[in-house]
Amino acid sequence: MCDSITVCWLRRDLRLEDNAALYHALKQASPVLLLFIFDTTILNQLEDKNDARVTFIHDQLCALNDELVKLGSSLLVKHGTPSAIWTELIQEYPIKTVYANHDYEPYATQRDQSIKELLQQSGIEFITFKDQAIFEKKEVLKNDGSPYTVFTPYKNRWMQHLKDFYLKPYPSERYLQFLYKTTAFKLPTLKAIGFNRATIDFPKKEFERILENYTQHRDFPAINGTSRISIHLRFGTVSIRRLARKAYEANSLAWLNELIWRDFYFMILWHFPYVVSKAFKPAYDHIQWRNNEEEFRRWCEGKTGYPIVDAGMRQLNTTGFMHNRVRMIVASFLTKHLLIDWRWGEAYFAKKLLDFELSSNNGGWQWAASSGCDAAPYFRIFNPDEQTKKFDPQLEYIKKWVPEFRELNYPSPIIEHKFARERCLNVYKQALRK
Repeated sequence: MCDSITVCWLRRDLRLEDNAALYHALKQASPVLLLFIFDTTILNQLEDKNDARVTFIHDQLCALNDELVKLGSSLLVKHGTPSAIWTELIQEYPIKTVYANHDYEPYATQRDQSIKELLQQSGIEFITFKDQAIFEKKEVLKNDGSPYTVFTPYKNRWMQHLKDFYLKPYPSERYLQFLYKTTAFKLPTLKAIGFNRATIDFPKKEFERILENYTQHRDFPAINGTSRISIHLRFGTVSIRRLARKAYEANSLAWLNELIWRDFYFMILWHFPYVVSKAFKPAYDHIQWRNNEEEFRRWCEGKTGYPIVDAGMRQLNTTGFMHNRVRMIVASFLTKHLLIDWRWGEAYFAKKLLDFELSSNNGGWQWAASSGCDAAPYFRIFNPDEQTKKFDPQLEYIKKWVPEFRELNYPSPIIEHKFARERCLNVYKQALRK
């Protein structure tokens, strides 16, 4: 065994190329052991043992391990709580330093602080790097040093800060000869960690083809005009720097804009962690939600009687994906037509979305409910019929997901739009007077 080794702990960065933590780890003197932990703290919260995201992660780890075996190394995959796993690893390996990339979600920051303290007790340094954002935490601030809470000025400052080196890759793949040499590790099966293989088809890492027409096509759910790259961003199988660089080079500012929104919501979550459970604007916590469980069930199942809403929910339930324009429509419908708490919808999306990311999911739902930073005003209430005319005029998307929408067995609208709009305005006005 080596005198000492370096461990690179992979979490949301399942790739060898352009990986900040891996690059810095490989530049050190010690052989680098790659580690992934199937964290039971997270897995135990997943009710669905066919959860497609676990299958996706497992597939990516298998592919990653195949790459490593060709290089004379392999991936160490553990299953348990990080504290228990690291306690074992400290006893088993002469670890000098642990490298990882930043994670911004509340559980992740608490986990990393706990592991840092555990490692320090054994004289092991824990070093982390920015990798899943272009700008993070306090890198884009107002002149007075406070965080932005409105997107457009944030975006303008983000663009002002952008220099070539922010988009340059970390050439981690150049130094893979310094990996820890072993082919002894065997990955646990999905069954061994308590899950079954999901049957959902995962989108590929193809995005360049959509850049040219992204602005014209992105709002129309019947057109295959979006990249579907979000699951790969979520788990770091593709580099954010690569995507931003491609968007910048193609002058696809609309697509770059979506990546900036992602940084924006990371930043909001970092500075205002209370948004996980509360409205960004405290006054909106006074809203008297109806929270009708039967209406919520019909929304979840795509049986509201509004075809565009039902199409979106059925697409989500079947594929783990929903077009972004439709996400806004179904979220507005739940919170404003049905007056169901945005947290209910957010939690349902968190269970179903392949690309679920706490910061963006929370930001999107609070935007729709008007409770978030830079959100839609409370009196902006999407009319599903008008949204259909504008974004699915030939009903192609609806026909695909709700083929029975013109038949007698299709349910009547769960609520009439005009009535729902007036009721919503009254409830919101009453709450905001307090």
